Amino acid sequence: MEGVPFVDLYPQYSELKNDIDAALEQVLKNSWFIGGKPVFEFENALAASVGTTLAVGVANATSALWLTLKALGIGPGDEVITTPLTAFPTAEAIMLNGANVVFADIEEETFQISPAEIERKISPRTKAILPVHLYGIPVNLPRIQEIATQRNLPVVEDCAQAQGAEILGKRVGSMGVAGCFSFFPSKNLGCWGDGGAVCTNVESIARFVRMFANHGRLEKFTHEIPGANERLDALHASVLRIKLTKLDEWNAKRRVIADYYSEKLSKIEEVRTPKTYENTTPVWHLYVIRAKDRDKLAKHLKEKGIGTGLHYPLPLHLQPAMGGEQRRGELPVVEKATQEILSLPMYPHLPLEGAKRVVQEIENFYVHKS
Repeated sequence: MEGVPFVDLYPQYSELKNDIDAALEQVLKNSWFIGGKPVFEFENALAASVGTTLAVGVANATSALWLTLKALGIGPGDEVITTPLTAFPTAEAIMLNGANVVFADIEEETFQISPAEIERKISPRTKAILPVHLYGIPVNLPRIQEIATQRNLPVVEDCAQAQGAEILGKRVGSMGVAGCFSFFPSKNLGCWGDGGAVCTNVESIARFVRMFANHGRLEKFTHEIPGANERLDALHASVLRIKLTKLDEWNAKRRVIADYYSEKLSKIEEVRTPKTYENTTPVWHLYVIRAKDRDKLAKHLKEKGIGTGLHYPLPLHLQPAMGGEQRRGELPVVEKATQEILSLPMYPHLPLEGAKRVVQEIENFYVHKS
């Protein structure tokens, strides 16, 4: 019997092969490798999809976060509040600006940053709030924005795992001062390498990000500031422009798989399925459960040819770069959760039969264990 991979990206290319091949041929034919028409067209399409007036393609989501915070003037001595349950680049982007990372613990049922903990961690040095729509589940952004507005703090949305997710009918990335996106290959909208973008309605943010990412210039020979090379490649933009047309369809397929997992796995006492907030539409970049004997379950699934992942086994405050084990106990909810989380196979072309096999083997593990 064939296995169930954790993720399989080739079907995306197979489905769009003719269109992608034709687009890449145009890039080659016109030598549009840096900037140009492919990037311009993708940025316009992305802004329309997210619901912002502006979008700026950059090299990756780390760049998007780093430059957005820099555009807001965040620097040494400042504090930015974010979640400890995320990929390291979220915190890294804060530190690249010389600012201090302040972690607010998560909510147990959703894995998302707790608004109450955010409010508790605000200090006179707080200069921004950086929530992450983790796993494709939108955070409780209305409450976070309420807290931020009361204290005149900007909210920057980390949407790296949530392309197309919605809150009250609005796309994530359109409600804070900016939304930062990742186009890493396995993301809901992924290119063939690294890529990212900043979406915003704030002209000054878009202008700064575009200028800094292009060596501090908007015109070819005029450098207004020292910048860096953080541009989105035209080849990636061409692929992304085509894949963007399938985003909603592919996200809907992810929801079918997620709904199946939630329905079946919620009946297993040893498994806790992820919860979402009312009036939100998740996009399930990852489907993450909390499971008793997580490591043994993962080993069992591997033996049965089923791929799994860990996102993320070590919360950021316990990373060596952030203080390490001496900080254990600071954030008890996330510290407990990361001992139990397990990411199950999730991608839009995953056959339902594959999801059924995953559920069946999880059931088998706990039945035989007892």
